[in-house]
Amino acid sequence: MKILLVYPKYPDTYWGFRHALRFISKKAAVPPLGLITVSAMFPETWQKKLVDLNITALQTKDIMWADYVFISAMYVQKESVNTIIEECLKHKVKMVAGGPLFTQEPDNYPEIDHFILNEAEITFPLFLNDLNNGNALKKTYRTDEFANITTSPVPDYHLLSMKVYASMNLQITRGCPFACDFCEITSLLGHKVRMKETRQIIDELEALYKLNWRGAVAIVDDNFIGNKKEVKYNLLPAMKIWMENHRFPFSFSIQSSINMADDEELMRLMNETGFNSTFIGIETTDETSLVDCNKVQNQNRNLLQSVQKIQKAGFQVSGGFIVGFDSDSPDVFQKQTEFIQQSGIVSAMVGLLNAPKNTKLYHRLKAENRLTAEPTGSNTDFSMNFIPKMNYAELMEGYKTILQNIYSAKPYYQRVRQFMMNYNRNQLCKKKLNISYLSGFIKSIFIIGIVNKGRSEYWKFLLWTLFRRPAMFTDAVIFAVYGFHYRTVFGLRNNNR
Repeated sequence: MKILLVYPKYPDTYWGFRHALRFISKKAAVPPLGLITVSAMFPETWQKKLVDLNITALQTKDIMWADYVFISAMYVQKESVNTIIEECLKHKVKMVAGGPLFTQEPDNYPEIDHFILNEAEITFPLFLNDLNNGNALKKTYRTDEFANITTSPVPDYHLLSMKVYASMNLQITRGCPFACDFCEITSLLGHKVRMKETRQIIDELEALYKLNWRGAVAIVDDNFIGNKKEVKYNLLPAMKIWMENHRFPFSFSIQSSINMADDEELMRLMNETGFNSTFIGIETTDETSLVDCNKVQNQNRNLLQSVQKIQKAGFQVSGGFIVGFDSDSPDVFQKQTEFIQQSGIVSAMVGLLNAPKNTKLYHRLKAENRLTAEPTGSNTDFSMNFIPKMNYAELMEGYKTILQNIYSAKPYYQRVRQFMMNYNRNQLCKKKLNISYLSGFIKSIFIIGIVNKGRSEYWKFLLWTLFRRPAMFTDAVIFAVYGFHYRTVFGLRNNNR
């Protein structure tokens, strides 16, 4: 059996880093972890090919080669999914689809021959069993149960063209103990945090190491510390030993809840294991909005102090922010801007509130007859899928003002300076100067320092770094490139502030 695994292309998004990646000659931030995990579940005798449309084009010869084309996708990849489907229909090749997009709305894709929905550890073996035994294949394989992920295999990392990715990725847990009303994670993966066994994670690290990967590894869990006790007392000590024995070949980034700031011992152990970055959903500083969206982990705390505590513990903090809550008042835009600037959160993803399908927010807005469209899957593309309480024109203008005030060159570099003053570097994750970084620096001099507006702020920032934080010069260049990407995504590159 010949299987073609196809990963759809992302549009130009905040987290795609398309405009930053070209500085270091990379084509995509991370590989399609879901697809290469499913690939590892196929019989060993089957032939497999992976086509990631974010790094290469889909060739007719690849489609014609395959007995089945497997597609996995998220909402934001819808446009590319439609193109893949058209090509497969043209060449009359059967399609099998799974992942969040198809699990949420399979009825929108009648052209797909078979759906493998929910978690593949449960539903994919059912499909394989029917296929291997000559049974009639069902249109849809789905389950209401959550998988035991201790049965998950080591992903087929060997299918990847590793050199074109900026980072590798792995998954340790699924599920989240919290229940934010705008988040679809718990509807897809549940409240109970399910965790792989430590030996599985070590096996995955070994697989990456043996394939000669060195550098960044993104842990894609929605909340890495959702099962803090198991992470702190079992996983991290084992990872630390492995990292020490292999001379720290990786640096790890995670997503976590802000209560990470409450456990200094945990942060120290993570730091000693090679963790140096986390994304945290801040959402808003308004206590009423936090209560309304059930963001309990952020309530009744000094968010600014929590962020700075994590930074001082050796972590770069990226943050998610939202405007458009029903309780938002016109001063929310200024408050968000001030918090972001004071916190030194360099990568501040500010988005308009949207209601993904099957969330509590979606069902509430549907009952209130306020839904207007399907969500796009991106909360930074200036779209909303419901009628906000605030005047829509005022909300959009305020949102654009935030972006202007945090990503224009001058305030952006001011914020990076604030971060660099807050931050205590993890020496294990120090950026090593290599050909890729050197090439990126040279490109940044030409593109950001000469061609683009805002170039004077670039040079001021680099000079400041040389005198005040010389050990972070490589980081400074990376942050300058990030800023170029964010200004490009938000259409601010011609701004000279």
